[in-house]
Amino acid sequence: MANNKTMDEYYEVAERTLPGAGLGGYSLPKDARFVIREGRGGRLISVEGREYIDYNCGAGATIIGHDHPEVISAVQERVAKGMHFFGTLNEAAIELSEVLVDCIPCADRIIFTTTGSEATSYAMRISRAVTGKSKILKFEGAYHGNHDYASFSQFPTHAANYPSASSDIGGVPEVLQDTMMVAPYNDLDTVSSILDEHADEIAAIFVEPIQRIIFPKPGFLQGLRDLADKHNVLLVFDEVVTGFRLSLEGAQGYFGVIPDLATYGKIVGGGGPLGCVAGREDLIDATNANRKGRSDYAYINGTLHGNPIASVAGKATINVLRQPGFYDTFHAQADRYRAAFTDVIKAAGLPAFVPGEASFWQFMFAEKPPANQMDVLASDMPRSAALDAAMLRNGVYVLPNVRRFFSAAHTDDDLDVTLTALEKSCQEISERL
Repeated sequence: MANNKTMDEYYEVAERTLPGAGLGGYSLPKDARFVIREGRGGRLISVEGREYIDYNCGAGATIIGHDHPEVISAVQERVAKGMHFFGTLNEAAIELSEVLVDCIPCADRIIFTTTGSEATSYAMRISRAVTGKSKILKFEGAYHGNHDYASFSQFPTHAANYPSASSDIGGVPEVLQDTMMVAPYNDLDTVSSILDEHADEIAAIFVEPIQRIIFPKPGFLQGLRDLADKHNVLLVFDEVVTGFRLSLEGAQGYFGVIPDLATYGKIVGGGGPLGCVAGREDLIDATNANRKGRSDYAYINGTLHGNPIASVAGKATINVLRQPGFYDTFHAQADRYRAAFTDVIKAAGLPAFVPGEASFWQFMFAEKPPANQMDVLASDMPRSAALDAAMLRNGVYVLPNVRRFFSAAHTDDDLDVTLTALEKSCQEISERL
């Protein structure tokens, strides 16, 4: 039986039951908020029947849209056989593991997780267990999930005293700060200096191959690979976002650099709760339950790891991505969309541009694409947020100052609707600011 609550009635409940009337880190402006009832293709439909062009795409997870028939069919068939199992293998998880090992360049083996945050946390544990070293080197402004170790220098307001990490979030024990080091993204010289002094303490370098909307300079990722090899530390790619989005081989295939470990989430579960850590056999085998009792055993376990429903959704999604020419067509579409957005912004006379590559994009008021987090902070973020909020009011779902994505389900009609909304939004903020 359909629930006929209005948006205001739902928000009345949410304001009583959920912090900030939200589901976590984001809360929409009051004049642009809505409640999602369903997703169709590249669109969301609110409880009041309004349609929004969806460029959030489940934080990047729904690369082929919200209701792809192959994914829906696989999930429906699987649900009838049981929602969840624990303690032993299930056929869906095994089948997906074979697909993942086949696609991911660094993967001799994988270990399942429930989320991308779990994956990065466990990859840090594996790195520490195998190397016997306790510190992790990450990059300023990088997001590696919501666990305590990742919660340093995520949202900096000013440049750090490298390599000292800063605490940005309440509730994280200060004692953990000494286990994390930080460097500016795209700065090999600083990374090299840190490793020269601290390599005997550093277990691994953790890097997002694309850090939010910051793309690596030519040679940066290969430079990290070379420095990791030189100093005998592990290189870990956080591919929770880039995995299966940039290419079938993720950032590893797209940029031609192979890490020792890589973490995944989002697309690997086809929009369902699933992630994994992939890597060399000797590293992933640190999680082998037969090692219990050894000092190099990295315990990894979770009730929902290898969930069969998310596993079949992930396998069905990857089967679509494996179709010949998928990424060529997808990236060409994304290029066309970004170019059209840029034309509208230029015509409006706004000092903004559309940074991005492949299926990544964002609006930014700045003179050039950012090379690091300080460049992002130097942009006119309030003005970018104002444009994003206007887009929300005009029926386009983007989160203010947050990277967004294209999906293969977006159509030419979606583009037309977006361009009309962008023209109106540009006019609105030109009048306001």
